[in-house]
Amino acid sequence: MQDNAIRVMLVDDHKTMLWGLEKLLAGAQPAMRVVGSAGDIEAALAMAADKLPDVVLLDIDLGGVSSVDFLPALLAGGAARALMFSGTRDQDELCRAVRSGARGVVGKDASAEQLIAAIAKVHCGEMVLEPALFERMLGTMMRPVAPVVQDPQAARVAAQIAQLTPKERKIIAMMAEGNGALNKTIAQRAFISEQTLRNHLTTIYQKLDVANRLELYVFAGKHGLDKLPD
Repeated sequence: MQDNAIRVMLVDDHKTMLWGLEKLLAGAQPAMRVVGSAGDIEAALAMAADKLPDVVLLDIDLGGVSSVDFLPALLAGGAARALMFSGTRDQDELCRAVRSGARGVVGKDASAEQLIAAIAKVHCGEMVLEPALFERMLGTMMRPVAPVVQDPQAARVAAQIAQLTPKERKIIAMMAEGNGALNKTIAQRAFISEQTLRNHLTTIYQKLDVANRLELYVFAGKHGLDKLPD
């Protein structure tokens, strides 16, 4: 196996799709190899920091959660470049992915040759966009946009919330809904140990710049983090 092989990480919430992609890319060795695969954003963020892949092939829809929201964190946390792997034709969402740092989009109906070529192009620094998406991006960039005066406090809070993983957001909602419940009760509800819960809370406090449970309750209620997602 060549040391200069393109290191590819796969992120998709369907195990069958991951298995198929691994088999497909196995045929591209030694030019590229799969260094890991993940089924959700939390696992992807941890794996990217550990594996430092050259290219992440990232499903845009992970169980109803848009991976686009976490793309900047993924790229900042270890992934060199991202290629969106999408079955959606939602041009606005695809444009948002590119604006968030994706180097291209390849459809799930692409052939094996097209997918492998797209990964290689992205690794070399090229953009991989369908003509229609490129034209839409270009039109958006050329359209005059009125300057937006951003509230520094709102921007800071948005940046803090963006750092939270889906697991951390779930724990925050559980804490808020628990209304003073013991850590043991929250941990059991989240199917984790008390120590793991304490570790999560320490990280959450740091990310949100709060000192204790009371401040976390106030923050969660003020910024809409106090309810579990449907």
